[in-house]
Amino acid sequence: MKYVFFLLVLLAVVSCRGKSDTIKDVVGSERFELVENWSEAGDIQLGQPTGIGVGKNDHLFIFHRAGRKWTEPFPDSVISANTIMELDKSGKVVNTWGGNYFIMPHGLTVDKENNIWVTDVGLHQVFKFTKEGRLLMKLGVVKQPGNDSLHFNLPTDIAVADDGYFYVSDGYGNSRVVKFSPTGKYIKSWGRYGTCEGEFNIPHGITIGEKNIIYVADRQNNRVQLFDSSGNFLKELKNDEDVEQLPSLTLDYKGNLYVIDYDPTIMEDSTVKGSTIFMFDSAQKVSTHFGAKGSGGRTSSWFHDIAIDSKGNIYVGDIRASKVLKFRRKDLF
Repeated sequence: MKYVFFLLVLLAVVSCRGKSDTIKDVVGSERFELVENWSEAGDIQLGQPTGIGVGKNDHLFIFHRAGRKWTEPFPDSVISANTIMELDKSGKVVNTWGGNYFIMPHGLTVDKENNIWVTDVGLHQVFKFTKEGRLLMKLGVVKQPGNDSLHFNLPTDIAVADDGYFYVSDGYGNSRVVKFSPTGKYIKSWGRYGTCEGEFNIPHGITIGEKNIIYVADRQNNRVQLFDSSGNFLKELKNDEDVEQLPSLTLDYKGNLYVIDYDPTIMEDSTVKGSTIFMFDSAQKVSTHFGAKGSGGRTSSWFHDIAIDSKGNIYVGDIRASKVLKFRRKDLF
């Protein structure tokens, strides 16, 4: 399958979105290659890896569901097995924890102090831990969804700014972003269900760039929305590929944006088309695109979250195969 990416600046359309940038793709990738058998975690029973993040010394943290899968209604009991795994940069497992805490793991973020932040859509809560697993903060009312300063409704992800303020994409139920102080005090929220600027249809992933620009993966609207730290809409990057979902995104230290998409279309062999990764440079122009094999084509996969280390290597959590894939950057970073 071939893709053609282009960026339209100041696209004038008669719609509630106003101006947006439409994105398409280049063919394949010469920058990244799939690393086979890169981690001993492949030999460990790993549940669906819904959240991943890179901390200090390029240690990778994986939030997974152990033997549990998404069912509706959610189970009432917590998962007894450990759900958070820490790997060193060689792929060796150095620690696991997180048993008897979570019902339905979802997002994970590592802040600059190497603290681990996670969301649980079953508990409707957000947690902050040390990297060893000591609880530092908990927000939301256990098993009680809501749409106010004290409650979440299926929160999906967290982004933590350098000044300690953090933002929660809240998520499947509320279609909003919530801002908190470093101590967890509610500051404000913005967004509602819809397709217009500042509206969301499942804000599923969130990250922060330079000047505290907030990037939100608006999953079912198949786009990225950019906001300032007060929630003012700045820009939209619209995925013009014929897919349904844009689940997650991340930034490297050079300001390059990496986005994953997911096409759930069923093929003749009963597999799904799967996910791909595309990369924008600091000017927000798409420069590369690849799928699970490191080529331009899709294979049966479902990339749920994405992270990048200091060397430019990319990690994605594939919840269809219940494994984390690593793509080595071949060119200079």
